[in-house]
Amino acid sequence: MSNEELGRSVADELLWDPKVDNLAIAVKANDGVVTLRGTVGSYREKREATNAAQRVFGVKKVKNELKVKLLSGSRRDDADTRGAVLQALMLDSAVPATVDAHVVDGVVTLTGSTEWRYQRDEAEFVAGNVLGVVGLVNDIRLAKPQPYAGDVQAQIREAFERNARIAAESLHVEASDGTVKLSGVVPSWAEHDAAVEAAWSAPGVKHVDDELVVEY
Repeated sequence: MSNEELGRSVADELLWDPKVDNLAIAVKANDGVVTLRGTVGSYREKREATNAAQRVFGVKKVKNELKVKLLSGSRRDDADTRGAVLQALMLDSAVPATVDAHVVDGVVTLTGSTEWRYQRDEAEFVAGNVLGVVGLVNDIRLAKPQPYAGDVQAQIREAFERNARIAAESLHVEASDGTVKLSGVVPSWAEHDAAVEAAWSAPGVKHVDDELVVEY
């Protein structure tokens, strides 16, 4: 697929996705790397644009340079935005009370700690959906996990083999002292994300070194 064809495919996917207003988004493709530029009306829309681009066959990497420009009715002062973010976090049972949020010029910084990566990701997802947010920095740290006596590497390998979305034979796993290194080639972003998620789900993992390559 040529750069022009890939760019058109991504633009078509942005048009197809009802969660994204593609009219102010420019797409450029170069050897599988897709760059998005322009403006969107919310932080969530910026995130959804990345997701849409990653769904397109042939995309190896997405550089999201979109700017968030809120409509006048969506603007809030920072105190109101912080209150709304904290309320949203509190209502989500997956987010522990150890997570806090601060807002400066519409950019939310999440702080505190969680025991699991999925809780950290959930806090980021929830905060990014709040009206008035124009950017997000996730500074939530993972609490030091308890030592785990089991074979983490073997358990991750077994998780790969159970998952219908993952071609386990093409992936390599190394685990040491709470750090997991993933390497190999995957045929799609969906398989990439599934492999990383499976690695983070293993007990005792505090860092995942993602060296997976998406190739078509």
